[in-house]
Amino acid sequence: MDEGIVDAGPDCRIPHRELRWRFTTSGGPGGQHANRSNTAVELTIDLAAATGIGDQARRLLMERHGPELRVFVDDTRSQHRNREIALERAETALRQARVRPKARRKTKPTRSSVRRRVDAKRRRSQTKRNRRRPSADD
Repeated sequence: MDEGIVDAGPDCRIPHRELRWRFTTSGGPGGQHANRSNTAVELTIDLAAATGIGDQARRLLMERHGPELRVFVDDTRSQHRNREIALERAETALRQARVRPKARRKTKPTRSSVRRRVDAKRRRSQTKRNRRRPSADD
């Protein structure tokens, strides 16, 4: 991670001056420290207006995240560490959003797998039938 830049690839390098930070108190245990310290971090990146993003990358990012990417972190008691985690998560989210998932090709089950499934169902049915109370006919 370069100092001052969120680097998510060659066509997605966002300067830190374009990041918006918000700090709030964390919930949960921690006593007075948690109740009074603004350690929780919310990072917002305006994907529609950010410089350093190529047109194709911007389109992919906005398809996945919308016009803004928001990352909220309150994992640690340290605001500094939470900021680092937020930057790492934003970078990861930006990298993953730019990768297109492979299209799934439809397949049909093989004849033997269908036979195995039906045989297993037949065996299970027989097991349950054997557990029943005998009828008057038996």
